[in-house]
Amino acid sequence: MSSSSSSSSPQRHRSSSSSNNSNKDERPRLFDLKTKARCWANAETVPNRHPERWRKDAAGNVVCKRFCNCQGCLCFEYDHIIPYSKGGESVAENCQILQTRVNRFKLNQDQVETSRLRGYSCDIKFTDKELDIIEMAVYGDVIRPGNQCRCRSVAEMLGTYKSKDRMAACKLPSTNESS
Repeated sequence: MSSSSSSSSPQRHRSSSSSNNSNKDERPRLFDLKTKARCWANAETVPNRHPERWRKDAAGNVVCKRFCNCQGCLCFEYDHIIPYSKGGESVAENCQILQTRVNRFKLNQDQVETSRLRGYSCDIKFTDKELDIIEMAVYGDVIRPGNQCRCRSVAEMLGTYKSKDRMAACKLPSTNESS
């Protein structure tokens, strides 16, 4: 296998038993920030949601970028498609986002079918309005194509300050939900 291979599948690490235990053979266990950014960018976007805030994991679960490495139905982790323990590299081509619960059940398995991953998923499906409320609480605003809102400041809520920002007291975009 050459390093210029254009294969889209992740590569396994080939350990060299004839090496002199040099640091060259050590490989990173964790994904670096650049790899995580590429992994997030490669994940499926959530329709009508800000792509830097929301994505779908490999099982189709909606996850929030601020909820990385926590427990919960919107939480996710960066996962090695081919497990590190089986030679998987910590590179973007071997990275996927997975709902934390799904990643815990997947463990060190590789080539797990999407339908099986879905079986490990949280049973909770959030409506658009619920995701708006969560986004407002987490980010202080809601950004959706064609509609943006932000939280009012304490001074605005107490009436000691009136914002000139037209988005100050906007309604959450929750019209005609299909889910």
